[in-house]
Amino acid sequence: MSGHLVVVNFKTYETAHGVSAEELALIMSNIETEARLIAVVSAFDLSSVVSIAPDLEVWTQHLDPIQFGSNTGWLHPETAVERGAKGTLINHAEHKISIEKIAMLLDQVPEDFIVCACAADIEEARALTAVGPTYVAVEPPELIGGDISVTTADPNIITGTADAVREISDKVGILCGAGIKNGNDVAMAIKLGTSGVLLASGVTKSDNPKLALENLISQI
Repeated sequence: MSGHLVVVNFKTYETAHGVSAEELALIMSNIETEARLIAVVSAFDLSSVVSIAPDLEVWTQHLDPIQFGSNTGWLHPETAVERGAKGTLINHAEHKISIEKIAMLLDQVPEDFIVCACAADIEEARALTAVGPTYVAVEPPELIGGDISVTTADPNIITGTADAVREISDKVGILCGAGIKNGNDVAMAIKLGTSGVLLASGVTKSDNPKLALENLISQI
């Protein structure tokens, strides 16, 4: 296995929730590749996606560093683990939390549970790296969901993030995202120093997600 990650965030797109989430997960699980395909699903869809695609690595979209008890509406990490999540995104541009809460979450989850912390810029990536997540994913918010890849619009933020992370830790992996739509974008992200990519609409909004995924992994 190449070890390069292609992380697909299902968000709450109409084409990637409920039954559609299960269908997309099945497509992902049936693609032959040396890359590491990961589905990041809503907490509502976690159990069903894990059940229907048991060979696919599945993360949940967010967790809260809470203990068992009176926490209505919050997402307990242990429940996610019990329901089959292998990891989580945290601090996405669409769901920001404090560094302190990320540190609390890291203290709470099992050692082999993957935490991918999202950063808007190099300085935030540096701060996140200091608390020791599994991965830091840099995503300029203004490019998320757009048609221009971060690898084209702002390659310096990728190389700068890679350098900043490596100054602090050689254990934290580096991902990038925002606007990534094809195999060229993925190949460039890896060339610029990442372990892979974080994407969403390039797959979830595609008329043919299987073809889109095959294109994305074509140069890995």
